[in-house]
Amino acid sequence: MPYIAVTALSHDGLIRDHNEDSLVVGPWTLCGTVTESPQTLLFPVGTPLVVAVADGLGGQPAGEVASSLVVRQLASLGPALDGEQAVRDVLDLCNRAVYAATDGFPERVTMGTTVAGVVVLADSLLTFNVGDSKVFHVTEDGLRQVSVDDSPPPAPGRRTTSAVTQTLGGSPMFSAITAHTTAAPVSTGDRYLICTDGLTDPVPDDAIENLLRVHDDDRAAYELWKAAIEAGGPDNITFAVVRIGE
Repeated sequence: MPYIAVTALSHDGLIRDHNEDSLVVGPWTLCGTVTESPQTLLFPVGTPLVVAVADGLGGQPAGEVASSLVVRQLASLGPALDGEQAVRDVLDLCNRAVYAATDGFPERVTMGTTVAGVVVLADSLLTFNVGDSKVFHVTEDGLRQVSVDDSPPPAPGRRTTSAVTQTLGGSPMFSAITAHTTAAPVSTGDRYLICTDGLTDPVPDDAIENLLRVHDDDRAAYELWKAAIEAGGPDNITFAVVRIGE
């Protein structure tokens, strides 16, 4: 019987004094805290399963509030995400909820978060994102980024940029979003990596690709975390490896 294996980890890194990332795997959420080791959860294929990360905006207030609000909404509404339009509608709802959560809390004004993830259906996989958190399809030919970065090109001589052009919340006044969504067939053996930039900024894509090629599930997650830490752990590190098994 086909199943979905999700191995996930969230860690505050070596520089940040707290974790503003959040994570959702089906009904399970991890908000503003850390995992001591990778956690693997198994689910049957059938009911839509959402797996996503949300990265609270650094340098702006209450990032952990924004990211946790979004993943909890996705956990609650995930079983209804049966198509791209349903995903876009829920992300619009999440965006409005982040802005609404600032009402009466002036210290939260401009809080915001990115979000990126997948929804595994019985015969297809939906990918979505707003911001610069990423979704990769792990193929025999290497990593293929499926998400679309909402960020300007890096400055000359730099590989990454911390600037984002679209987020959930993040502005003093309400700003609508245009979520990126795609749909693709899904089959046994498919693997996806969903991650915040705490992994992809310090660890180059070719290193991530190599670790995912050599290792499966728990060990791959551990080695990815270790690579980010050895590169300085400059930001919160949150990711999930999704595998379709049989």
